[in-house]
Amino acid sequence: MAHSEHLFLIAGVMFFMFFLGNFLFQRLKLPSLLAYIFFGIALSGLLTGAELNIIDQISRFGIILLFFLLGLHFPLNRLLNISRRIWKVGVMDIGFNFGGSSLIAYLFGFDLMAALIIGGVAYATSSSITVKMLEETGRLKSPEGEFKLALLIFEDLAAPVMVSFLVGLSTRGLISPGAVGMIFLKVVLATAVSILIAHQGFRRLDIFVNRYMSRDFMPLFAMAVALIFAGITEAMDLSKLLGAFLAGVMLSETGTAKDMGKLIEPIKDLSLPFFFFWFGTSVTFGTGVISPAALAVLIFWAIVAKLTVGFWGGRMYGLSFKGAVRAAFSLTQRGEFSVVIAALADTVLRVFLGIYIVVTAILGVYLFRMAPAIADRIDRLRRR
Repeated sequence: MAHSEHLFLIAGVMFFMFFLGNFLFQRLKLPSLLAYIFFGIALSGLLTGAELNIIDQISRFGIILLFFLLGLHFPLNRLLNISRRIWKVGVMDIGFNFGGSSLIAYLFGFDLMAALIIGGVAYATSSSITVKMLEETGRLKSPEGEFKLALLIFEDLAAPVMVSFLVGLSTRGLISPGAVGMIFLKVVLATAVSILIAHQGFRRLDIFVNRYMSRDFMPLFAMAVALIFAGITEAMDLSKLLGAFLAGVMLSETGTAKDMGKLIEPIKDLSLPFFFFWFGTSVTFGTGVISPAALAVLIFWAIVAKLTVGFWGGRMYGLSFKGAVRAAFSLTQRGEFSVVIAALADTVLRVFLGIYIVVTAILGVYLFRMAPAIADRIDRLRRR
């Protein structure tokens, strides 16, 4: 498997490996993205630089399509409605998880850029893991299920902007008020232009898109829009993921988001595992783990911060005491967004972040499943 001329054989083996990993991890009730990361860690030494480069290129398509599909779920009216309802809890979430984790990392001696990347990794609960577990446990339509979805949506909206800021700062190589201000202006400009195009352009394409949705050229149209806008934001020294997300928002204005998503979802499902696999190949344990003490404290804070936001945010949202406790213990798992931000780190820091993501994902799955029992026990103690 060391020669790039065996590309089709390698690709076939990888797809079969992804299939087995996904199947086994679903049986074990663990996130499939962990299987892909573990495979990448285990097999990185068997792949040549040329093969890893091909995997890297494929992985970029997968992650762009993930954010494009995310944007498809958020037409402009829905964006405004969700923001109005959950913004206070969302700001608390950013403060505790992004701000708190960044501060802890900085106090442990990480430089400012590394501390901000660590804060970004710590910020978002995994949407894919959480929604899947909500569906499996029948808690999706419960009152706390609605609260968790609203908070996840806020994080989904904040994540592309956060990635753009971190990409912009890492590209510039320095953090200054001027650099932050310039990135902010670029993000505002890209967002404002996208909203204008969505409102004045894509909203008028609804007849065309609806008429030809079943034709084989529509996936080409959707992919073109996603990649063009991803390329534009990348050329602006922002994240290509912000451009892909905004492209999805624009296309959602045609009113065909659900059908458009069905066209792109299979392509995303084939390419996204390569991103997590590629991340695994970049985690080289030969470099060692920097500051195990900082890692332990940050994992502890990852649980405490999400419990705090989940409980008090749930109470602010109107949940009962038990509902707020259940919500709090269902939000600690990190996943796909954490991996996206961790990919911005250098090789040494990726080992640290890789362990952080794996541990918080596994602990989060366990706490999610235990949340109803924990809530009942705490409620009984409270009533005594």
